[in-house]
Amino acid sequence: MAKLAHHVYFTLKDRSDEAVQSLLDACMQYLDNHEGLVGFSIGTRDRDLDREVNQDFDVSLHCIFSDRAAHDRYQTAERHLQFIEENKEGWKTVKVLDSLLHEA
Repeated sequence: MAKLAHHVYFTLKDRSDEAVQSLLDACMQYLDNHEGLVGFSIGTRDRDLDREVNQDFDVSLHCIFSDRAAHDRYQTAERHLQFIEENKEGWKTVKVLDSLLHEA
């Protein structure tokens, strides 16, 4: 069964270092340690990599789920929904990229 990668890129209304850190902290509090999550990381854009192909964002979230069912449970999990409710007002845009991972 294929693993599922769930990548989310947030651009914030307030792009200050404090606002970015606040969202990183919320990601750690609410989005890590879900059932079926086999990989988790968060990050910020490397502004030194200013190439035409790089997209503008403030915070990135990278979740790897053991399978589609684990991803689907995560989407309706109370902690995930609480994260959205408590943080959505600060988001200017959110881009979600989900993909099935193929073993090399």
